[in-house]
Amino acid sequence: MNVPLRRVASVVLVMFLALMVSTTYIQVFQADQLNNDPRNVRTIYREYGNYRGPIVVAGEAVASSSPVDDPFGFQRAYANGPLYAPVTGYFSVVNGTSEIERAENEFLNGEASSLWMERLSALFTGEQPQGASVELTIDPAAQQAAWDALGDQRGAVVALEPGTGRVLALVSKPSFDPNALASHDTAAASAAFQELTNAEGNPMSNRAIRGNTYPPGSTFKLVTAAAAIESGQYTAESVVPAPDVYQYPQSTETMSNFGGIRCSPTGEMTLADALRISCNTAFADLAVTLGADAMRDQAEAFGFDDDSLAIPMDVTASHFPTSEEATPDGLARAGIGQGDVRVTPLQMAMVSAAIANDGVLMEPYTVDTIRDPDLDVVQQRDPQRLSTAVSPSTAEQLTQMMVGVVQNGSGTAAQMPGIQVAGKTGTAENDPAKAPHAWFTSFAPADDPQVAVAVIVENGGSSGSEATGGAVAAPIARAVMEAVIDR
Repeated sequence: MNVPLRRVASVVLVMFLALMVSTTYIQVFQADQLNNDPRNVRTIYREYGNYRGPIVVAGEAVASSSPVDDPFGFQRAYANGPLYAPVTGYFSVVNGTSEIERAENEFLNGEASSLWMERLSALFTGEQPQGASVELTIDPAAQQAAWDALGDQRGAVVALEPGTGRVLALVSKPSFDPNALASHDTAAASAAFQELTNAEGNPMSNRAIRGNTYPPGSTFKLVTAAAAIESGQYTAESVVPAPDVYQYPQSTETMSNFGGIRCSPTGEMTLADALRISCNTAFADLAVTLGADAMRDQAEAFGFDDDSLAIPMDVTASHFPTSEEATPDGLARAGIGQGDVRVTPLQMAMVSAAIANDGVLMEPYTVDTIRDPDLDVVQQRDPQRLSTAVSPSTAEQLTQMMVGVVQNGSGTAAQMPGIQVAGKTGTAENDPAKAPHAWFTSFAPADDPQVAVAVIVENGGSSGSEATGGAVAAPIARAVMEAVIDR
């Protein structure tokens, strides 16, 4: 063979080798990446071509799939869509997934490693692959009660079972209908998503667990009171300063009580009475006296600044001021739930739940059981202890203090006939141009807790600047507690 032919043959051989290597690399090493690329329409068809498991509440599917005659194979549908949207989220051809639809996607679409036997069986039998069903902890009566009681106001409600951490209700308003996003008309689904993104009130924001956190106002006084009692220097009957006006340390600025009221004619009162009437000056002074470290440690014991919390949906961590933020005046503001303190409604429900559960904070969760297509249990959630927030003795004192708030303090609107309720009101300043947020957190029955609740009504809801947590949020919490206790 002459030299030119050998050169041509060598070039051809190199080209064939390059083709074989590149093809092998693409088919073997890049297979997963290409299969899962959202631009790969076959990935979308494969995802929708399988029967997606239902999301179930109390035996009824609130999200389900039905066969349809189009390239996607199955249509996702949501019963009572807006009511359960903060929990189910959406499953959309063009907009992806959210909430439980995202967090439990591998089980719902049948691709979880624990479902490999079902996939293998379907392969050999030629049956349609099916996803697992996800059963939630939500109590439909509590969810409906929270939805109805919140009405057209912006805000959120969270209810927990104190002894287990089960989420019994999770409502965020305004809400949205995930059915519009689940449409197989891609143009319509995109338009619906854009409309919701631009809608007033941001209806796709899950106010209960994520996004813009809130100042908790006086509901945070539970944390300050807990830090005081846990320090060993105070009890519920300890007498604390309660001046008409509190002067911030190292400042000429002052703090007054809500409405400019006088907490005590003597300028001091018991810690229990300070909580009962929600005395700002007493708790501002108490926070500064306790110090930043004690306050931060107590907040973290209740779950603040925990970036790992998921239920299994992602949760925005609530925040207590850092060392840099906790200046003396900042610490005074933090003691009454203002300044740099920020929380989710879930967090304030966790505070009440821990107090109700003898000081033990259970990890909140929304998924109870996952079942394969044959309804065999694949995964069962067991309650998990998250932390010991306070001692049993401290929890008992806080409980009795909260009972006083509802019996003859700022939270009387939460009273329930024949049932002792423990609670705490909050009216939180947020924007000088807007009305304060109305808060209430509680649990009942106080002597045998079945449910802990947190409610926020943004900017006072329909009551506007006249709103208080006791007048606006407490009746909502009462409705949810009644729904759980009467079930």
